[in-house]
Amino acid sequence: MTAPTLGQLDLTGTWTIDPAHTRIGFAARHAMVTTVRGQFSGVEGTLQLNGAEPTASTATVTIRTDSFDTGVADRDGHVKSADLLDVATYPTITFLSTGATAGRGDDEYVLTGDLTIRGITQSVDLAITFEGSSRDPFGNTRAGFTGATTINRKDFGLTFNAVLETGGVLVSDKIKIELDISAIKAS
Repeated sequence: MTAPTLGQLDLTGTWTIDPAHTRIGFAARHAMVTTVRGQFSGVEGTLQLNGAEPTASTATVTIRTDSFDTGVADRDGHVKSADLLDVATYPTITFLSTGATAGRGDDEYVLTGDLTIRGITQSVDLAITFEGSSRDPFGNTRAGFTGATTINRKDFGLTFNAVLETGGVLVSDKIKIELDISAIKAS
């Protein structure tokens, strides 16, 4: 049984991303034969939602780079090193929305914003779907969103790679970013 969903007009207001129920995931091709997936657990952010005019909504998100996790300590250590994320120098990844447009469906949007990784900022488009909202057992009003985009990691200075015997490379340039966002409405 699912909880009743509140209408989009009820979304208007300030919402705080709930890191315990939010996933910022990623997927990259490895050695040209498989996909490695992982996530960042250190996520915080604020959504300013406008239920009457959803395209006027905004989002700011900060991700701690040291929270990068694929479940393999050696790989995670290498990605956190100066070869890639360089978490000592660049402790955060940020996203600041700059606009939104309606998508194909009633609950679909394209959120455009500035993504900053390793001090390099690029504009990205996130395909976002509003998954619903309801009150949780603790009296909080929650809203859920999913989303995805694909970036070229080299655009953000993530250039480390190794050539394989077969002529391919160890890590794909394209990285898929996957969002599962749970946000709590400010009282």
